[in-house]
Amino acid sequence: MAPPDSEKRMTDSSRAGMVAPMKIESLCIGMKVRHPQYGVGTVKALQERTAEIRFDDGQRTVDPLTAELQPAEPQVAVTGLNRPLEDFIEDTTRAVVQAMGVERPDSLVGELAARWRHGRLVLHSSDPTLQTKEVPIEVFFHKIVMMRNNLRVLEQKINGLEKLDEAEKIEMQQYITRCYGSMTTFNLLFRTKEDQFTT
Repeated sequence: MAPPDSEKRMTDSSRAGMVAPMKIESLCIGMKVRHPQYGVGTVKALQERTAEIRFDDGQRTVDPLTAELQPAEPQVAVTGLNRPLEDFIEDTTRAVVQAMGVERPDSLVGELAARWRHGRLVLHSSDPTLQTKEVPIEVFFHKIVMMRNNLRVLEQKINGLEKLDEAEKIEMQQYITRCYGSMTTFNLLFRTKEDQFTT
């Protein structure tokens, strides 16, 4: 006997809403997936047709197609790349931050010489009616390091420009070298010589 129209519509609607099972090619190490029986697990290893996935009750060998695996986290698909969205964003952000020479202030404290930590930069005006300005050394040092990092990035960009010939690159680098020379006054703030401005 044929199912009632209402039941048939419900079945068709449920199938339409289902996500197609994942293929082995769409899996990668570290990805979180959802198994209809074992719950959420993490991909630990990949073979030609199966994956080693660690679930709460242990590690199992799973065929993604027959097991009807589903992603347990947002995914992003880029041409030639398919990986967890969180990993993609984290790696992309890290690469952008590194390329821009941007760092968190607290990550730079290690470069500051111990004798200057928790110190203050005091600016006194020759006008006694003006108030003294104090700046924490860490804040001032962070700006110095950011300038150094940006100069390094600029130098790399210049070296990588194909439109400039060698003579033009050398001329541009001379300006950067002069900037380094102007900043050597602040080398006494750095803990090691490797982090200092060099000409």
